Amino acid sequence: MSAPYKGLTWDHPRGANTLIAAVDAWPGASNQPLIEWSTHPLEGFESHPISELCAHNDLIVLDHPHIGEAISHNCLQPLDQIFDPLDLATLQADTIGPCFSSYNMSGRQWALPLDAATQVMAYREDLLTCEPPKSWQEVERLSTSTGRVALSLAGPHAFLTLLSIATALEPETDLRNGDEWFGHASICEAYGLLKRLAIKSPAKTLSLNPIGILEAMTTGEDVVLCPLIYGYVNYAGNGRIRYRDAPSLRSGGMPGSILGGTGIGISNRCAVTNDLKDHLLWLMSPSTQRRFIPDHDGQPSNRTAWRDPGINDIWGDFYSATMTTIEAARIRPRHDGYITLQTRASTYLRNAVSTDVPPDRAARALSDMLAHSKSVVEEV
Repeated sequence: MSAPYKGLTWDHPRGANTLIAAVDAWPGASNQPLIEWSTHPLEGFESHPISELCAHNDLIVLDHPHIGEAISHNCLQPLDQIFDPLDLATLQADTIGPCFSSYNMSGRQWALPLDAATQVMAYREDLLTCEPPKSWQEVERLSTSTGRVALSLAGPHAFLTLLSIATALEPETDLRNGDEWFGHASICEAYGLLKRLAIKSPAKTLSLNPIGILEAMTTGEDVVLCPLIYGYVNYAGNGRIRYRDAPSLRSGGMPGSILGGTGIGISNRCAVTNDLKDHLLWLMSPSTQRRFIPDHDGQPSNRTAWRDPGINDIWGDFYSATMTTIEAARIRPRHDGYITLQTRASTYLRNAVSTDVPPDRAARALSDMLAHSKSVVEEV
């Protein structure tokens, strides 16, 4: 190889530090770096066309909703043609929750699950005068009594928050292929709860992405709790923010949450060598996931790492306190057109809340948007 592979990840310690450090730390490292990693903002990671990213990079850190778009544009290599089936089967068994399967579509595996995350509850233990709420009813009571319960609504997160609430209402709904949707009554109920909480959320948080909300929680006292936010272990080691499972419909029920996290995909422009395969398998290995990744600001996808008492001691029980949620998390729709839907629906929800759109009208509008997101692609 005359030059390093080009890799693209997102510009946060959790997204970049592990990958950059791994270039020099893996057992096959030499004087010539194997991969040259660059970064782009979280918003680009969430919404930039995957085909454009793949055109300029060999390795792409991506989220699972981009898989349908990637398949449609033929810009990723199926990893089951690159890696030994036994290696992939072992990795699937070792990975927490549905993180591995979220990158499997049309019978092929399109990415390796580097990082595991889902929407969980974050709170300031020093500001909360009661036990953390377990149900949405308790969350709403806390919001009413304090005015310091924030929702994550910026960017695509308004729609993702709605999906998680609806998942608590209808946990058996399988969204992954875009051919199932929640019942009208469930969307009405989820929207009604989202609207009531959004109205009472601290105004400064409504324009913040998850990182911004967690930063605000760390540095100020305006937010005591966020019931649904993508978990960042980096904020669990500061002694202020703690995490718990996402709320359920009722105490003792299953938490509703929509899967996040990241995977590493290989673009079609990449000429895969044995060194590259070995490096990626080393990143996925239990020893790397349990030690190297947590030591370099990462968030492992390996189930054993999530259960490790030593890791949990360091990171305020972030992993053990949210494991039930990630094991029960649901995979988002992944059809080509979903990313546009996610952006459009979130914008609609923010406007609907601020203009007091009634639940029935909002639920019908969201259903129409889902149908449109599929029909536009089918017409192309």
